[in-house]
Formats: sequence, C-alpha cells, structure tokens
Amino acid sequence: MLKEYKTIREVVGPLMLVEGVTGVKYDELVEIRQDDGRVRHGKVLEIDEDKALVQLFEGSSGLKISEARAKFLGKGIELNCSEDMLGRVFDGMGRPKDDGVAIIPDKRYNINGQPINPVARNYPDEFIETGISAIDGLNTLVRGQKLPVFSASGLPHSALAAQIARQARVLTEDSKFAVVFAAIGITFEEADFFITDLRKTGAIDRAVLFVNLANDPAIERISTPRMALTAAEYLAFEKGMHVLVILTDITNYAEALREVSAARKEIPGRRGYPGYLYTDLASMYERAGRIRGIEGSITQIPMLTMPEDDKTHPIPDLTGYITEGQIILSRELYKKGILPPIDVLPSLSRLKDKGIGAGKTRKDHADTMNQLFAGYARGKEAKELSAILGEAALTPVDIKFAKFADEFEKRYVNQGFENGRSIFDTIELGWELLHMLPRNELKRIREAYLCEFYDKNQQKA
Repeated sequence: MLKEYKTIREVVGPLMLVEGVTGVKYDELVEIRQDDGRVRHGKVLEIDEDKALVQLFEGSSGLKISEARAKFLGKGIELNCSEDMLGRVFDGMGRPKDDGVAIIPDKRYNINGQPINPVARNYPDEFIETGISAIDGLNTLVRGQKLPVFSASGLPHSALAAQIARQARVLTEDSKFAVVFAAIGITFEEADFFITDLRKTGAIDRAVLFVNLANDPAIERISTPRMALTAAEYLAFEKGMHVLVILTDITNYAEALREVSAARKEIPGRRGYPGYLYTDLASMYERAGRIRGIEGSITQIPMLTMPEDDKTHPIPDLTGYITEGQIILSRELYKKGILPPIDVLPSLSRLKDKGIGAGKTRKDHADTMNQLFAGYARGKEAKELSAILGEAALTPVDIKFAKFADEFEKRYVNQGFENGRSIFDTIELGWELLHMLPRNELKRIREAYLCEFYDKNQQKA
C-alpha cells in the first residue's frame, strides 16, 4: 500500500518540498491529490534525508498545500510500448494526442533507458538514404550514427526535418524501417505542419510522433526526447527495425534544463546552463547505435538552432563533441534561395567512409565525393578572389571552377524540400557537374573510374 503524505511544506514555481518521507527514490513519480479531486503529477528531483524535492509537471498554479496529499508511486516515468505506436501522435509524456485509443502495452519501459555496453556495440557501416544529395552524396548517414543538424534562427530546419522523415529509407528491401519524430518546445503551427506533412504523404504509417508544444510545462520538454528514444529502443531492439530518430529542437530542451536548474538554485555553468549539460546530452545521444546479434539499429538526427548563429555556444559545442559530425545550414545560401541551405564544406559526417562503396552505394561514390568537395572549395576560393581583384585576375581554369561552384549550388545542393533523389541519381548528377572541369584537374578520382564514367559520358555528350 502506497503511503500518502500531508507534509508538503513549500511550493516555489514548479518545485514542491515534501518532508518526513521514507523509502523515496530519485526520479520516482509522484501523484498530488487535492480535496476537490484534482490530481497533478511530478517526479522526485532530489532527496535529502527525509526531504524530497518534487518537480511538478502541470505547474503549481492554484495548488493549496494545506489540502494537498503527495503519494510516491515507487516507479519512474514509463512508456507503454507496442507496434501499434506506429502511425500515432503522442504528447511529451506519451499520452495519445490524436484522439486515438490508449496503447495496450506489449512492454513498459522506463524512459531513461539502459546504457548500451560498449563491448556489445556494432560499428556503424550501413548506408541510410535521406533523399537529399548534400547529405547522401557528401556527408553520408549510416545506421547507428548520431549526425546533428546545426541551424540558426529563421532557417528552414523544420522543413528539412519533415523531408528527412518523409524520404528516409534503407536500401535493402527486406529491412523494416521506422521513423520516430520528437518535436520539442515547438509552436502549434509547426506541430500542425509536421503532422499534416507526414499524413499527406502517408509516411506517418511508419512513424511515431511525440509533440511537445511551447506552452507545455518545461519538465515535459525534458521528457519528450527520452519518450522518443524509448519508443525507438523498443522498435529496434525488440522488433528488429531500423529506426531513424529525429529530435527537434535540442536548444528548446537545453533551455528547459536551464530553467529547472535555476529553479533548483544550482550553480550555473557556461551561459547559465547547468554544469551537467554535457552529461545530460550524452545520456540521450549515446542511446543511438547497433548491438551485436540484434537486427535493429537506432540512428539519430538531433536538430538544434545555434543562438546568435554561434557555433561555440555550449549547445552546439557540446553536441559536436558527443556526436559523429554535423550538418550545417547556411544563412548565405538561404538568402540565395537555395533549399535546403546545407553548407557542405564545414559540414562533416565522420562515418561517411564506412557506409559507402561497392555493395553499399556505388564503387565510385568515395572518389566523386572527394572530387566534388575539392572542386567546390577551389571554385569558392576563385569567386572570392574575383570579388577582390576582378575576373581578369583568374586563369581560364579558375573561371571554370568558379562556374562549377555556382552550378554545384544551383543543381546539386538546391533540390527543394519536395524533391527526393536516390543515391544513384545523386552520384550521376555529380558526374554531370564534374564534366564542367578539365579531365586533368580531376586528380581525386582514380583513372579506372575516369575511363568508365567520365570518358563514357563525354562521348555521349
């Protein structure tokens, strides 16, 4: 029998102090019931001898501590998991948000998850197609990877997130694929956009959505990504599915963490964020991966907006340390009308070489990728030189590289949010663009591939 306590001594903002408690654990769920029958929920943030500090999910407005009774439920926040989650929309606490029936659980999982034994991890080396050339061709995503998107205020990262959720797939036909989408602290308009987009295209049938709105409590914002990752772990490691988890926006999550930390009067770290921000982010990001002997996998694409476009801000800075690369969106490209505005030169996928090549994408993928990078970088340098000294200062070859850089942005990067390309279409488009450059300048492609792909296409032309 669970004991009720009428020893609530203090409520400050979303925090409540209960005294005289016994046997209470960190992260335990709490039910607060008032005489009028209203029930609120919370979880234990801190234990000090017989005192428990409780974070309220619904806030403390209107709570009368003289009438309230606190019951500690002896368990943490759990998610009811079943394959019936696919095609459904939930709020940040895992409650149905789509007017559908409650999930009858196959299993219940604590949302904090279990750490993956490093020895049991399998190395990520299998290609995931997003349908976006700037990612698939140049900064390839592989199963089990953590590849964040660094955006900035006003850039269309929401449209990019929806496009990836809609188009992503694995190339092996017999593999089961699912998308788990967590929207953290977004507006109602953004939430409606995500849900409508996935329903319109039918992609929602293989997706699970967790939506936390900006006016929802901060503590729910902290739970939302963990709900999504728990659903992903169930689908991947219990049902053998390859799961892509998209988390947007991690900045809103970190702001909620800072809000709770400030309410607890903790000593702040960089920019006022708690000193454990790195550890907290790692506890989410490291839930991606593959496990030996298990078919499924979890791949993560966390999205975050960089405050003041600052890559050294604690959120992108710490995220970059934990994850395997980053995709960076450019305000300059966005102003040019290039969508998605992915800046490929500072972007990086540290595992891209592991997921490409013969049997995975195509044998010439790595060489064309390296040559496109080199050609675009040299073209941008030529354009910068031209802006300072005039085009007359450029050699004929430099002029070709400058034109190549323009065409690369217009045709390769700029594909829009509705147009998906297969990896084979992306590689062929790369070869088309490379034909703008002299053959003797393609020094990063081996001779056999030049003979097979460059010369053959040149003869056709």
